[in-house]
Amino acid sequence: MRNLSLKESEQNGFLAVCEIEKRLASEVVVQFHYLHRKPPISHCFGLFKNDGLFGVITFGVPPSRHLQMSVCPSNPSLVLELNRLWVDDSMQKNTESWFISKALKMMPPRLICSYADTTFNHSGYVYRGSNWFYHGYTDMERKTPRYDYCVRGKHSRDAFRGKTGYIRVRRKPKYKYWIATGNKRERKQLQSICKWEKRSWKEVFPPPISKEL
Repeated sequence: MRNLSLKESEQNGFLAVCEIEKRLASEVVVQFHYLHRKPPISHCFGLFKNDGLFGVITFGVPPSRHLQMSVCPSNPSLVLELNRLWVDDSMQKNTESWFISKALKMMPPRLICSYADTTFNHSGYVYRGSNWFYHGYTDMERKTPRYDYCVRGKHSRDAFRGKTGYIRVRRKPKYKYWIATGNKRERKQLQSICKWEKRSWKEVFPPPISKEL
């Protein structure tokens, strides 16, 4: 018996995307997402397969007001971040992009940004697969590299200067993506006020980081 495509699974009622409670979303991403941290959540959705929960996606206010201002200085409150995406490993290829696309259609009109963290070997294939715009990478305007102080093997966000056992690590770049939600007219309006550019991910990419110092 052949495996059903994502479209066929959806049509046959095996797959569904529904809004879920924030408490449930937090519990799932803390347990299964690689960061194991609770994010700020404004909207969250679950991916269900035969009534079982096989994925969670969350959107929330970015931790940095500066980020909101950089995306939309005329109305920063319109900016949210896709801050967690988890899909069970048993799901078929391209499920992440399909899940993102379905969740975005259920969102109110907003400018959504997200990052692909090269620290974890992510480059944003799921965003490209769901038609997000690529803006570039973090610190691309800086002339000198930025460094953090952290425990070896830990994320730079956990950095803490001045303690024994911490090492100086060059901060790795993150790819930046964005997209507008809402109906066609709303998306067009939001895109017109977004200050993040649309760049080619094939042409604008971070320089290689040869080693940690």
